[in-house]
This record gives sequence, structure tokens and C-alpha cells, in this order.
Amino acid sequence: MPLLTDDPYLAPYLSTIEHRQARAAETERRLTEGKTDLCDFASAHEYFGLHLRDNDWIIREWAPNATDIYLVGDFNNWQQSDAYRFKKTADASAWELALPSESLQHGQLYKLVVHWPGGSGDRIPAFARRVVQDPDTLVFSAQVWQPNEQYTWNIPAFTRPSVTPLVYEAHVGMAQEEAGVASYREFTANIIPRIKKAGYNTIQLMAVMEHPYYGSFGYHVSSFFAASSRFGTPEDLKNLIDTAHQAGIAVIMDLVHSHAASNEVEGISRFDGTQYQYLHEGDRGKHPAWGSRCFDYSKPEVVHFLLSNCRYWLDEYKVDGFRFDGITSMLYHHHGLGITFDTYEQYFDSAVDDDALSYLTLANKLIHTLRPDAITVAEDVSGMPGLAAPAPQGGIGFDYRLAMGVPDFWFTLLKKVSDENWSMSHIWHELTNRRPDEKTIGYVESHDQAIVGDKTSIFWMLDSEMYTGMKADNTSLVVDRGIALHKMMRLATSALSGHGYLNFMGNEFGHPEWIDFPREGNNWSYQHARRLWSLRDDSELKYHFLADFDQRMTAILSQFSVMEQTTPKLMKIDDARQILIFERASVFFVFNFHPSESYSDYQFEVPSGTYDLILDTDSSSFGGHQRVAPRQEFHTLETVNGNTKQDMLSVYIPCRTALVLKLRK
Repeated sequence: MPLLTDDPYLAPYLSTIEHRQARAAETERRLTEGKTDLCDFASAHEYFGLHLRDNDWIIREWAPNATDIYLVGDFNNWQQSDAYRFKKTADASAWELALPSESLQHGQLYKLVVHWPGGSGDRIPAFARRVVQDPDTLVFSAQVWQPNEQYTWNIPAFTRPSVTPLVYEAHVGMAQEEAGVASYREFTANIIPRIKKAGYNTIQLMAVMEHPYYGSFGYHVSSFFAASSRFGTPEDLKNLIDTAHQAGIAVIMDLVHSHAASNEVEGISRFDGTQYQYLHEGDRGKHPAWGSRCFDYSKPEVVHFLLSNCRYWLDEYKVDGFRFDGITSMLYHHHGLGITFDTYEQYFDSAVDDDALSYLTLANKLIHTLRPDAITVAEDVSGMPGLAAPAPQGGIGFDYRLAMGVPDFWFTLLKKVSDENWSMSHIWHELTNRRPDEKTIGYVESHDQAIVGDKTSIFWMLDSEMYTGMKADNTSLVVDRGIALHKMMRLATSALSGHGYLNFMGNEFGHPEWIDFPREGNNWSYQHARRLWSLRDDSELKYHFLADFDQRMTAILSQFSVMEQTTPKLMKIDDARQILIFERASVFFVFNFHPSESYSDYQFEVPSGTYDLILDTDSSSFGGHQRVAPRQEFHTLETVNGNTKQDMLSVYIPCRTALVLKLRK
């Protein structure tokens, strides 16, 4: 088994790994009963929910504890009547209602009234594809969505480019500068061109699945098959994705299958009157940190629901993959809360939810069978071995895992260690410490690091001078330091990342302050739930220097395929002088993190040849001091060290500067 070959410390757990593989295979056999394949099985969304079939409306829902279900809406004055009363299906596995096509019209609102022993309640169908909120009453309802013209895709079968993912994490609602909620259309018109110009090839969309509370950042999902209507229509979202595809950009979305909103009228909690229909009952069904509900992955109907949800977004919206949110919470009964994960035993003990592991294995198999070019990314802080290894090798099957320890490392340095004490050995270790059998996506900061209570990296370094020292003609040692380190941190992280790089919207130009969605605690303000693009666009401010640098950095990563099929090779670590030098794909990265010492004629061994200077973080075009002449070429010098001949390169490397050199072919 390759997983064990790469990591001999897994040998004691071989039987557990094999058991997990067998359990996933058995779960698949139990679900499909040998009568169909996994892809056909994952089509609950085509059976359940509201559909127009052969001039009849058919609506079905799974509600095993229900005693009666009625369809109510603005078409019948929200009144229960026999004409809109559901019946059990022939096999009694679901409830269904058939209506003539003229009974319902596009745009009408509806809900279910579900009765159960001892009670009843309004419910939005679990498989609703469109949910809207009344702007006056703030009440949510499902909406009939059957426009006369279906969306016509310009690229009906987009294939994701097989390149290193340079991911631009984005939130549609906070993508505008005005205080308010941006739309899919505005994102398409205004943000996709920015992403394209910035050199990113993958958009990761947050908060796509419908969520009743905007301040949840989209992570308390209520309607899993509905694209959030607060940003626009389904056609608007399809056009966003289609436009990105036309620009050669893949679109992945946050998939929240780790928990569900606790809302009962808007969500799936207690849908049929029980706590245990889709979710665990009792304490196990309540997430102690998030105030949400936890799925029961042991139930075939729940796995059917979630697998079909994966297929739905691939089929209906043509997304190119998913970032699975909250994987750590799924993997362990303790949700990873208060656990340090410092021994291998913790990955294989009774705290692991084997049913969740089986679901994730099947989800990855389904996604990659339907779309071999799709990518899946696991957000896991625990370091579970094999998460991003192929299932046949003992893994779970994700393509990538987020290197969540990297931003924690950088922010710990920023908050607790003066940069004159930064250790190059520590930086090298933290940025390269990953499993060789799994692909990782590195990043300095995502949305997580700037959520209210924390700040962006640039704001940690500049603090109040963010407001006073960012004019282009201002001189500030604090700002100089912050801008220099902002560039160097990103260059080191991206160049040393395993197999991909991520940036959150606006952080490429040093977006200040923090992220805070409107809530009672901030008097429902949008002040920090927007992006100040004018800062980036103003030539009289220094933000554009950071954006221009980031654009050049992504261009180099792409042009020279820095992260593809190569691993970084350490050339030199000089902790005393705070020098770090490494090579990747015949591109050489030379860092001097020292805050005050510049080094003339700094020598290090390299392959013989001529080297071109292709990036200088200290360039005046990137807000630096231009202490190195641009467009230089460097030639190796042969030296003799005892009986050994060495080819040495000699460079001037200013303080707080990184140079990128390319070996000329």
C-alpha cells in the first residue's frame, strides 16, 4: 500500500485503514444494491423536489414521521386543502403531490405544512431549488422557478485546465465597495476581470448554498439545493460561472456537508417533527461550538441526500469542484474541539466517525467519476493521514488539502515574534512540512484570519499607519516594513506551497482592517462586509504596489510551472544573516529577511550558467527602494574549495528583499 510506503508510522494501523476501505465499499454496495452505479444512485434531486414533468407538476419529499403534508402558497392563499394534500408513494417511501401545469406559475411562493404525531409546522421543502426572503416580513419561502427560457451555456462542457490551482477565494455579497450586498451580475461584470488580470485560474465561491443568516458567512446552510437568492437568480449564477469559464477560469464552491443550520422552518432540522430524520438526535446532533445541527452519516437516506447534492451542483451549475468545509468536525465525534492532534493514535481511535469517512470517500469517488477534471479540497486542521491520497492507496480521495498550519504560523510570527528574530530554518520547515503522498494548497491568509476579532496581515503590521502612511509620497518605516514583508511572505508561501496557492479577495493588495458581517453587535453595519477596490485602483496610494507585485508573482508561478511536478530544493539557510535560498523548476528564490542588514557579493552554489533577474520585491514598481538594478543577468563563477570545484553565484541582496532568478536555457 503506497500510503504505508511513504509513511512507515502508519504500519501499526494497517488493519484500520483496510477496514475503512472495506467499510466505504460496503456502504456503496448497500446503497446501490448492485442494481445501479453510484452516479445513477446520486440523483435524488431529480426525484424529490418540485418538477414539471409531462405538463404536470410533481413534488415529492422524504418525511418518514409525517402523518400529512399540504402544499400551501400564494396560489391558494396559504390555506390547507384536499386539492393540495400529498399522498404516500406506491412504495410508501416518500410523499408526493401531482398538479396540472396551470396550477402553479413561475415566481409563485410556496411552503409545506407538515403534520406529525402531536404537532405540525411550516417547512420549506428539503429539495427546494429556489428560496427567497420577503424584504418586509423577512420570512423565507420556496419559489416556483420555471422561466420561459432556460439558460443557454456558452461553454456547455468546460474542462478545467490541468494546471496548478491559483485560487481566488471570493464572497459575492461583499465584493462591492458600496455598503450593501453585491449581486452575481455585479461580480460577473466587475470582479471576474480583476481575477483574470491578477493571474488566478480558479475562483472559490463562498456562501453559494442558501443560508438564512447573512452573518454566518454562508456556513449555516438551510437549503442545500438552492443557490442563495440574496445575490440574484439561478441564471445569474450560471452566467457568472459561464463567464469565468469563457475566461479560462475554473469555479469551485464551498460545500457545507459538515453541519446544517438549526433553523426548523427554513432548514431541515426537525423537518418531519423528529430530530433524527437527517441529523443526529440529542447532544450528538448539536454542534457545541457552531450552534448548528450535525448530519447522521450512517443513514442511507442522508448519504443519498448529500451525494445527490454533490451531483446537483456539478450538473445544474457546472461547477468544477468543491472545497469541503469543516472536514475536521465531520471526521471526529469531538469535532476536533480542544484537541492538539499530536499522536497518530488520534487518527485511528474510537473518536473517528467511520461513517463520515465512508461518506467522504464515496463523495470523492462520485465527483471524480462524473467529472474527472474536477477538484476537491479538504479543509482539515487535524492532519488526518490519507485525506488527500487516492482511495485505492488507502486514502479518502481528495485532490488537495489546505495547508491550514501555514497561516497560523505566519500570524503567530506577526503577533508574537519581532522579525529580527524570525528563524529561516523555522520558516523553511513550516512551509515545506507536509505529507509527500498528498497535495496541499498553501496560503498566508484566507477569510478565516480576518474575521471579526482578528485583522488582515497587513493591518497587523501597519496598525494605525494604515490610515496615515499609505499615500504614495509618504515616508514611513512602519509602512515600508509592512509592505516588504507582505510581499515576501506571499512569495515564500506560494513558491514553497505543495501544489497550489490561495488568496482571499482583496488581500492581494493589502486590504485593511477585518471582516465583520452585519449583525446586532455592530448595529447591522456593512462597513466591514465589502471590498475597498478604490484603494487598489488609486495610483496615489501604495495599495496598487502590492497588487502589481501579486500579479507578477502569479505570472511567474504560471509561466514557469513552479509548483507542477517539482519539489523545492533547499540551497542555503543562513539563520544568522536571515538568508533563505531555494530552487524549484530551475527558478531560484533568494530571501533576505533581515530588517537592516544588506549583503554585497553574497555567494551561494548553483548549477553553472547565466541567470536572469525576473523579480525583485524591492523594485520601485512594487513600492520598494530599487536598490538592485533591474533586468540584470548573473554569471556563475567557478571556485575551488579544496579538491572540489563549485559554481557560485554572487548577488547583492538588500534587507527585507527577495530576488527571483531564472536559469537561462
